[in-house]
Amino acid sequence: MPSPRYTQVSLDATPYYHCVSRCVRRAYLCGTDALTGQCYEHRRQWVEDKLIAIGRIFAIDICAYAIMSNHYHVVLHINKRQALNWSQDEVIQAWHQLFSGNLLSKRYVKGEVLGKAELAVLKQSIKIWRQRLMDISWFMRVLNEHIARQANEEDDCSGRFWEGRFKSQALLDEAALLACMAYVDLNPIRAGIATTPEQSSHTSIRQRLQRGSKVTALYAFVGNPAKGKTQGIPFIFSDYLQLVDWSGRIIRDDKRGYIPDSIPPILQRLSQETHNWLYLTQHFESKLKGLVGAVNKLRRACRKMGYQRTPCLRSCQQYFS
Repeated sequence: MPSPRYTQVSLDATPYYHCVSRCVRRAYLCGTDALTGQCYEHRRQWVEDKLIAIGRIFAIDICAYAIMSNHYHVVLHINKRQALNWSQDEVIQAWHQLFSGNLLSKRYVKGEVLGKAELAVLKQSIKIWRQRLMDISWFMRVLNEHIARQANEEDDCSGRFWEGRFKSQALLDEAALLACMAYVDLNPIRAGIATTPEQSSHTSIRQRLQRGSKVTALYAFVGNPAKGKTQGIPFIFSDYLQLVDWSGRIIRDDKRGYIPDSIPPILQRLSQETHNWLYLTQHFESKLKGLVGAVNKLRRACRKMGYQRTPCLRSCQQYFS
């Protein structure tokens, strides 16, 4: 039986999470149905547009994403600092962009004077909304429900569009974060629907390449955080791009992979073995479940989450030792 979502997310352990949602029965509800020939390719744009839109509202940053034919991947960063720094008015404004709010919040926005008891009730609502605006379950709920309604309206039907629950993996350290981001960005290449990262439609890496420093919808690469920029992915984007490009060149179905002399130095900084890295960028989900990272961080996260055993210990020992 799956664990409750709150037992799988701990900001004390990590703010980074990899989430995956699949269409029901893995049907081609976002691509082209091989049986009927019906094309639903435009729905991938729906998912991408909504993902970026709510990423600007929630206190949750988008590190990477890939919208595939029957599922999508997204790597999220829970920005607790941003959520806690929001004023009450900012929380209400953000929540009203997603939901209608309640009677008191609507009156407050209109400028009506609220009594002391009413302000206390509104303050409690704002506290709840602030927590929800940095909750990945609410983030995924808003995204998936919106797409499901659009698809069902287009198909003139009712019922589920997505599987019951999205899958999530906690990324406990920089190596796990980078491996997962590369795994996500290389999804279209592994699936054979793109040959290079810049040709990979509906992916974060294409958006970063097209817009460069102007891409404000995604969590920024800030390089070495010791330079004073602590909010962002702690790597230089050109290094990451080189790493993804190198990894993508190795992933070939028609020939055996080999390790060239031009191994990106970023792997050395991560203390990551090249064969382990290549496996992770192809099979990140298959062997690693729930919590992903170095063994010491895995055990620390399990203690904080109250786990009685350490899941995925052997795989983490193998790939992140």
